[in-house]
Order: sequence, then structure tokens, then C-alpha cells
Amino acid sequence: MDPIRIAVVGMGKIARDQHLPAIAGNGAFSLAATVSPHDPGMAGIPHHRGLEALLEEGPAVDAVALCTPPQVRYDLAAMALKRGIHVFLEKPPGATLAEVAALSARADKVGATLFAGWHSRFAAGVAPARAWLAERTVERVSVVWREDVRVWHPGQAWIWEPGGLGVFDPGINALSIITHILPRPFFLKSATLVLPENRAAPIAADLEFRDTAGAPISMDLDWRQTGPQSWDIIVETDAGTLKLSNGGAVLSIPSGTEHSEDHEYSGLYGRFATLIRGGRSDVDTDPLRLVADAFLRGRREITEPFHD
Repeated sequence: MDPIRIAVVGMGKIARDQHLPAIAGNGAFSLAATVSPHDPGMAGIPHHRGLEALLEEGPAVDAVALCTPPQVRYDLAAMALKRGIHVFLEKPPGATLAEVAALSARADKVGATLFAGWHSRFAAGVAPARAWLAERTVERVSVVWREDVRVWHPGQAWIWEPGGLGVFDPGINALSIITHILPRPFFLKSATLVLPENRAAPIAADLEFRDTAGAPISMDLDWRQTGPQSWDIIVETDAGTLKLSNGGAVLSIPSGTEHSEDHEYSGLYGRFATLIRGGRSDVDTDPLRLVADAFLRGRREITEPFHD
């Protein structure tokens, strides 16, 4: 079959670090173009300053990967879907649940694939963790997701604006994992969101969830970490403790520890190609729904200003 001609829209850090190498390493795709109003693009690859210009002037594309901030993603996705072009949405898939639902309905109507790309679900330890937990009773879950925003999002103002999610931008990765591996649904009981007085989005959050059998799930999110970063999920069960560390790359269970190389984005693009070839979509909004619940129900604490 001919490769899927794909354009990358938004040429920031995540596009260059993850999307472009994953596309280059997957024979199901060929990079047809890049789009960015600021980045000059890549040598030998057609480049446009806007998606509309690409769609009007070419080259022709079959799919787009939207790596822009979530606040502007709806209009871009709708523009592509209107032409029957398949759409890969970086996480989070949108700024609101309603706009993602609207995009999903539009994709179904035109017969195009819409894919919400939760990359952390493709970390090496996640699939075996899900399989191991399926046969156990979960008693308690603890999530600690702490990193330094200055390292991972230097100078990115959009993450502090409404719709940018603040500390939930990385925290939603943890939610994407636990919504995938835990055998029972869970829901928010309480939340405290810590907002710097000069920012519109939280820099830290403490959340308490409960699953449908009553097992407590706690989550500690913080963007002020210095030194080693913490991306850990600990699940206590009737058969011992499971731990996913390093964002899901390392799995520890009572029988031992497994270390594997990162393959998150190669896994994402493998999934995207399968969906396109099968004429299907995958638009799971559970992680975003839990973030929306935190903003809806959470108590706000204002702290000192934060400066990059």
C-alpha cells in the first residue's frame, strides 16, 4: 500500500523531538509537509505558515498531526476533517470536552480517522501492567507526578493560559495511564489546585479519587520539582504491589522488574496507521474528563507569583 502522506502542524519541541523521528521510522507514513507560522521547517520538505495555505496550495496530504497548543486545535482539526483528512491530536486532544466530541462526530460523518494520542499509554510497562492488574483486586493507588516546568516547557506561555491546563499538561499523562490499567472506573472526590497569583492555570494539585469498589486513589502533581523528576504510579493489590516508574517505562511487580526502551511515539504512529487502514477512530476522553472534573470541583489556593 502507498504510504500515508502526513503533514505535521506546529513545529515545536514535541514535534521535533518525537513526531518527526516516529514518522521517519514508520514505513506506513511519508512526511509530505510541515506547517508553522514561526519555524522555517525542514530542508527538502514543503513548508507553509498555515494549514489553510497547505490545503489550498498543496502538496496533497492524507493526514495531519496537530502538535499545536490545545486552544487552537479545534479549528485546525475541523478544517482538515472537512476535506476528509485523517487527524492525529496531540494530548490533550482539545481545550474542552465539547469540542472533542464535536470533532469526533464530524470525523464519523465524513469517514475520516480521528485519533487522540495518549502517548504515555504506549510506554513499555503499561500493557503488561494492565494485564497483571486485570487478575488482581486493587486496594489502593498512589500517583506522584512531579517535574520542573522550566526544563520541559521553557518560555511556553500557552500552558499557563485558560485551556493550557497548567500542571495537568503533564499530569494528564498519569491519568491516561491509570484510566487504562485500572480494572474499575474511578471518579473524583476532592481536589486542591494551587495557582500562582500571576498565572491562570495551576502549578500544583492534590487530588483524591475513589474507584467503584471504594479503593482510594491519590494523585500528587507539582511543576516545581528540582533535581530528579518523579513519574511514579504505585498500585497496592491483594497479590502485592505494582509500580510503574519513569513515566511507565519501568514496571516492578512481585516477580521482578522490567526495563525497556522508550517506544511511545512509534507505538502511537503504529496505532494511527492501523486506525486509518481500518477506517476507524480512537477518541478516548476519559483523562480529559477527569481534569475537567478537577477544575469544576477543585478548591483554589493562591500562592506567590511564578516566573520562568
